[in-house]
Amino acid sequence: MCGIVGYIGDRDATPIIINGLKKLEYRGYDSAGIAVLQNGKIEVRRDAGKLRKLTAIVDMQPLAGNLGIGHTRWATHGMPTANNAHPHIGSTGEVVVVHNGIVENYLELKEELRSEGVEFKTDTDTETIVHLIELNLSSGLNFENATLAALKRLKGAHGIVTFSTREPDKIIAARIGNAGGVVIGLGENENFIASDIPAILEHTRRVIFLESEQIVLLGRDQITIKDFDGAVLHPEIQIISWDPVSAEKGEYRHFMYKEIHEQVRSLTDTLAGRVDFENGFIQLPELNLTAENAKSFQRIIITACGTAAYAGMVGKLLIEQIARIPVEVDIASEFRYRDPIIDETTLVIAISQSGETADTLAAMELAKRKRATLWSIVNVLGSQATRLSDGFISMQTGPEIGVASTKAFTAPLVDLYMIALLLADMRGTISKEKRKQLVSDLRLVPALVGQVLELDKDIMNIAKEFKYMRNTFYLGRGINMPIAYEGALKLKEISYIHAEAYPAGEMKHGPIALVDRDFPVLAIVPKDPWYEKMISQIEQVNARGGSVLAVATKGDERIKELADHIFWIPETPWLLSPVIAVIPLQLFAYHIASLRGLDVDQPRNLAKSVTVE
Repeated sequence: MCGIVGYIGDRDATPIIINGLKKLEYRGYDSAGIAVLQNGKIEVRRDAGKLRKLTAIVDMQPLAGNLGIGHTRWATHGMPTANNAHPHIGSTGEVVVVHNGIVENYLELKEELRSEGVEFKTDTDTETIVHLIELNLSSGLNFENATLAALKRLKGAHGIVTFSTREPDKIIAARIGNAGGVVIGLGENENFIASDIPAILEHTRRVIFLESEQIVLLGRDQITIKDFDGAVLHPEIQIISWDPVSAEKGEYRHFMYKEIHEQVRSLTDTLAGRVDFENGFIQLPELNLTAENAKSFQRIIITACGTAAYAGMVGKLLIEQIARIPVEVDIASEFRYRDPIIDETTLVIAISQSGETADTLAAMELAKRKRATLWSIVNVLGSQATRLSDGFISMQTGPEIGVASTKAFTAPLVDLYMIALLLADMRGTISKEKRKQLVSDLRLVPALVGQVLELDKDIMNIAKEFKYMRNTFYLGRGINMPIAYEGALKLKEISYIHAEAYPAGEMKHGPIALVDRDFPVLAIVPKDPWYEKMISQIEQVNARGGSVLAVATKGDERIKELADHIFWIPETPWLLSPVIAVIPLQLFAYHIASLRGLDVDQPRNLAKSVTVE
């Protein structure tokens, strides 16, 4: 989950790397460091804490050179201290390494290296890598072969970048397994390396994504990519369409706040070119779906982690309701370990904002081995998830920088709705009239989201009354039950308030014992098929003296009598109501965290792309 940036060219590497790390700090912010080749010597600056501490050190102890690498860390092995911060330099001072991943056999390697006389200076597993490379160099191997030999000793999944004074005209990077991306940026007389696109987007849009067990030799004016057996490869160059400005906060105080407000645009872009409103058809050519394929599917598995899994839970109901295919939702980190029953009649849909989530990628690889048809819903074209898939949907949201996902949650909800319609049409399980009506309903979504965003100040005023709460329940039923889970997750992620989500009908099976006047309950109760059941649940909370916040349909007089505070949403076709109902919950969580003075974009212990187990 760490952020990595590297540069080689004619410009000073330091500002390019520091600025790139700023774009990647969402991937980890426990510590940061930079290494630059300066006058033939590797100079390292690093410190614990956020990137501003490193910037202050570099200001006091400047670095200048045309080759360098940098790192912002999400700690796995070793506490987040200055000593454990990357980059790590070897005993001889000839090799330096930055790393994303976990060396699963580091204890074994550490004992072996100690027997060779190596003294370890940190508590990290990464230090084993730099010592392995140095030992290989001392045995007579060149830098490329020394690095490759070290990489082949590692167990686990990794993204690794290194350079050496022995061969000061290159950077070497490699990817092993699913530990985050390794992105090569192609420039003119300069080249870049990074763990994610935003770090290099202002310099180039021409990129290559490394696959597992590939190594790249990066020079000023050339790159060479090989597999671990030494065969030279010629992967496709991807052109990234994101506007660099879209990765900046602009007028907004936080990226998360900006991204919440970008959802009108992102959902408009999600629909663009995919919905034929005139004829009532959905067009998703990247899925490579035929009527024959669609009719062959006997069941669907949606696999994802965290927020993406909650989107999948909504997708389950949408696909079953519209396309009439049985759907399971499987948490990717569990799916990969339980030998699931899958065959060629199974469709597996993976959801991942980054397209690099380690557990989700492992679940996809398992599904592929079992001959399932594999689709992905991702936000990064060219990512590992898209390359593994038989078909994919791009979220069309642009870069999402805030760690707590917002627009990359609502876009997959619409994508899954469109998948449901396409499958239903191709399988012949929906009438022409019904299909045209459901397609027409999509036209409403961006405007409805915009109407909720106009109530931002009202939501902030309610947040002021609850900013000091310590516990809360989120309740939902049916298609909005997953929205309760997502709303509670948002509050936990960025405000550190204990929030639990339940299917509302389960409250009476135990959790209602906790309800009292100091334990507010947030109920999602739009006018949908579960409305009366939710009203009953709210009455049960009121009977026990609980305080009720409700997400409700504008004009609902009944809810006014039952709830203490209401987040109003416009009347919405019920199958699309999750897209609308989640917006006030995003804003509520945001405002509470902001009012508490917390770091909204970089909440403690979290990182944006979970690229390690």
